[in-house]
Amino acid sequence: QVQLVESGGGLVQPGGSLRLSCEASGFTFSVFAMSWYRQAPGKERELVADITNAGVTTNYVDSEKGRWRFTISRDNAKNTVYLQIDSLRLEDTAVYYCKASRTGYGINYWGKGTLVTVSS
Repeated sequence: QVQLVESGGGLVQPGGSLRLSCEASGFTFSVFAMSWYRQAPGKERELVADITNAGVTTNYVDSEKGRWRFTISRDNAKNTVYLQIDSLRLEDTAVYYCKASRTGYGINYWGKGTLVTVSS
């Protein structure tokens, strides 16, 4: 049974940091590209970052002072993908989802999400 389980969300103050985790099971994690999306209240789901099965990363959310606030990484030995979020802003409040994709096969799996709330 395929499962993607996100964790690590919660309430954090502006300027703080969080590390989200997404643990996969039921498929061969190492051959899948992994992505993090987020959906803020009343908005469409947007792509935050992705990482290929070879470990190449791409960010889709703007940087701050030339430094990316979102860092995606993966540990194939643990079947887990991570999203480090730094310098959190109020507008980062959203449900964060991970997705597994097998390029060329049209296979996509989604987790159920973890809520990140940024508030003072």
